[in-house]
Amino acid sequence: MDKKQSRLRRARKTRAKIAELKVNRLAVHRTNLHIYANIIGPDAKVVASASTVEKEVRAELAGKTGVGGNVAAATLIGKRVAEKAIKAGVTEVAFDRSGFRYHGRIKALAEAAREAGLKF
Repeated sequence: MDKKQSRLRRARKTRAKIAELKVNRLAVHRTNLHIYANIIGPDAKVVASASTVEKEVRAELAGKTGVGGNVAAATLIGKRVAEKAIKAGVTEVAFDRSGFRYHGRIKALAEAAREAGLKF
């Protein structure tokens, strides 16, 4: 079993539990260069999203080292997705870390979203 399959296996249990509860989920995906966050409703529709590929985010992070693959970028994405979610009327979510360890960029994104008003 390779790394990706192991991560997806870990994610499966969390996603099954969240689907059973029928709540909104904050799904996070990270790559070496970027981080993506989506608020997905119980009906599998995306309510709000933010990522380091967005033009405004790239402009804000311009000139800094490791443009989208660092803790500063993850913190910014956490704040942006929380603001968009609150604007869309979502205040409570379940955190889906997609099998990634709650550490580093994933942790920074979650803490920034909590500070911006989302409840996990």
